[in-house]
Amino acid sequence: MSELWTRRQVLALSGSALLAAALQPLSAKPLVSASGKTKAAANHLPGAGNTDGAALYNQAFVLDCNTLASIGGLLYEKDMAQQFEQIRGSGINALKSTLGGDRGTFEDAVADIAAAQALADQHPELFIKVIRHSDLERAKRERKVAVIFSFEATTMLEDKVERIELFRQLGVLIMQLSYNRKSPFGCGCLDGDTDGVTELGRKAIASMNTQGVALDLSHANTRTTADGIAISTKPPIFTHTGCRSVFAHPRNKEDREMKALADKGGVMGIYMMPFLTPDARQPMLSDFMQHMVHALDVCGEEHVGIGTDSLFFAVTDKDLKDMAAQEEDRKKAGVGAPGENRPPYIPDLNTPRKLERVADALLKHGYSERVTEKVLGLNFDRVLKEIWTA
Repeated sequence: MSELWTRRQVLALSGSALLAAALQPLSAKPLVSASGKTKAAANHLPGAGNTDGAALYNQAFVLDCNTLASIGGLLYEKDMAQQFEQIRGSGINALKSTLGGDRGTFEDAVADIAAAQALADQHPELFIKVIRHSDLERAKRERKVAVIFSFEATTMLEDKVERIELFRQLGVLIMQLSYNRKSPFGCGCLDGDTDGVTELGRKAIASMNTQGVALDLSHANTRTTADGIAISTKPPIFTHTGCRSVFAHPRNKEDREMKALADKGGVMGIYMMPFLTPDARQPMLSDFMQHMVHALDVCGEEHVGIGTDSLFFAVTDKDLKDMAAQEEDRKKAGVGAPGENRPPYIPDLNTPRKLERVADALLKHGYSERVTEKVLGLNFDRVLKEIWTA
């Protein structure tokens, strides 16, 4: 463990020393370890290439807009080589990784960024840190995985709008105005729908637009979502959410929010969280597809993608125990949402190639190959290019 940075060592750094360290190739322990710590469990799903959508999937550009949080944690997994092979074999060309956790401090976020940077630096044969849009194209061309650095929380910003530019310089390309609770910038989905974007939040949105940072409203309440869409001069996005008309849950978006997002040019990613269904059962692919079909009906084929927000690797019994403990911790911290009594995965998509199963399902629902490719990644690719380009 001598090669790892401890929390105390990170906190001992300040100002330019802390930021300089984050920009160097180093081994830094992340705030939260990456999803899928244990070896992939055996399952009875079809093998790679054994679906009707396999041929399309293998040539498509595939982007998961929320998975493998704190991705730098992969450096510290005992079965890292096996996990790398599963990532390579997943067919995913690009992914968004949440850094800094759901309540991380400034120091936590910098350490997590440093760990993700170290992963890209130490394993350039597999990972590319996304700095500009062309890195997504390069990852597909070179058969690598492009990693988009992002925040879901705002605790690392505190009330300092100027940190948006600072973190943009460190490579964070997607940020939110709040997690599930109120922040200095807006209101999360668990604190009612009365409060919206604050005056400081308006300044934050302006800074994001100027700096080329995507405004993600996934965790925002209804008022903050509407405000954010209206205020932003660039298309906002929902990287990972569901449809409230399919299942009423505060983390799911209303039809009017979805339509407003599409009208502004944004894209909505459908997730694989328990919030797709009532508490009584675990969501399945058919439930996911109900949300997907509804989103396509409301938003149109140019404005829907995927942000799984679920475990990347196949879930094991040990994972289920670990997740139960994490859910209890989130509940005690007051950031857990209703329905977090079930693990964040879909049993009949319990494979790193889960998006191939989605491609297959879209085709079987009658969608064209072109629409399927848009959902798999082309829609998010298009909107991120528009947002990141000055």
